[in-house]
Amino acid sequence: MASDLVTKAKEAFIDDHFELALHLYSQAIQLNPKHAELYADRAQANIKLNNLTEAVADANKAIELDPSMSKAYLRKATACMKLEEYQTAKSALETGAALAPAESRFSKLIKECEERIAEETGDLSMQMPEALAKNDVPAKEIELDKDQPNLEIEAAPPKPAYRHEFYQKPEEVVVTIFAKGIPHDCVKVDYGEQTLSVAINAPGKEAYHFQPRLFAKIIPEKCRYDVLSTKVEIRLAKSEPIHWTSLEFSREVAITQRVNVSSVSASQRPSYPSSKPQRVDWDKIEAQVKEEEKDEKLDGDAALNKFFRDIYKDADEDTRRAMQKSFVESNGTVLSTNWKEVGAKKVEGSPPDGMEMKKWEY
Repeated sequence: MASDLVTKAKEAFIDDHFELALHLYSQAIQLNPKHAELYADRAQANIKLNNLTEAVADANKAIELDPSMSKAYLRKATACMKLEEYQTAKSALETGAALAPAESRFSKLIKECEERIAEETGDLSMQMPEALAKNDVPAKEIELDKDQPNLEIEAAPPKPAYRHEFYQKPEEVVVTIFAKGIPHDCVKVDYGEQTLSVAINAPGKEAYHFQPRLFAKIIPEKCRYDVLSTKVEIRLAKSEPIHWTSLEFSREVAITQRVNVSSVSASQRPSYPSSKPQRVDWDKIEAQVKEEEKDEKLDGDAALNKFFRDIYKDADEDTRRAMQKSFVESNGTVLSTNWKEVGAKKVEGSPPDGMEMKKWEY
C-alpha cells in the first residue's frame, strides 16, 4: 500500500502536481513513519511549494532516521538558503559532501553560501588591515586647527537588534524575526485585530520591541508563534484572503485585491519583502533544483508504469483495446498489445513465480 502511494507521489511530482505529491507522501509516512526516504522526498515537495520551514523539519527527520542520507542534507540546505540561513545551510552541505564526495552540487552550493555569509558580515577581518595601511598617518603630523569651528557629528541611528521579514499565503502571513538562541520564555507575542506586538528580553542582550500596525485585519485566536533555534516564526491568520502589499499599514495604499484561493497555483512563489535588501538569486536556485530533478531518474515500478503509459499514448486503437482487455481480464497480471490474440478469447491471469491467483469474495 505504501509503495503504491510512493509511486503515485513520484509521478505527481514529475508532472509538477506538487500539492498532490505532498498529500501522497504524507499518507505514505502515516503508514511507514520510520522511512527516512519518505521524509526527504516530502521535503522536496515542500520546497517546491515554498513551505520552507516544513521542508527543513522533514529533512531533519530524515537525517534523524538515516544520518548517512546525503540527499536529506541537500534538501535541508536548499530550504535554509531560501530562508537566508546560510550558516546552517553550509553546515548541512559540508556534512552531505563528506557522505557523497562525488556529488558536485555540494561544493557549488557551499561556495555560494560562503559568498552570502561574506556579504552579510562585510568580511571585516580582510578589509581592516588594508584600510589601516592606507590611513596610517604618524601622530606628530596631525595638528588641530584652532580656527576650525567645532563640528558636531550626527550619530547614525542604531540598528535594530534583530532583522525581520515576511511572506504570505492566501490564508496567512508568516513573519520571521531572526534571533538566535533566544529562550522561549524570553519572547512575548500579542495579537490585536490589526496589531502585532513582539517583545524579546533575553539576558545579556538588548531588549527588542516590534509593534507594527498591520496591513489588514487578522484573527487573533487563530494566530500562533514558534521560537526556534535561529528565529521566532509568527503565523498571522488573515481575516480576509487579500494580498498584503506590505506588512505594515499605509494610508497610501488605496486598493487591495482579493485573492481567489482556488485559483492560486501551487507552483507560484510567494514574495519575501524584508527589512534587509534581498540578494538571493532565486532563478539560480530554481535551476539547481531542476537539475536535481533530472538527476533523480525513475526506477522500479515507477519507471515501468511510465513506459506502459507512453506505449498506450502512442498506440493505435486495436493496441489500446488489447491492453485494456488483457489487463482487466487477467486482474492486472497480463498486458498484451496483440488484439488478434486477446480479442478472440478471455485472458487468463498469470501470477508471478511463487504466487497464486485467488478469487476475493465480497
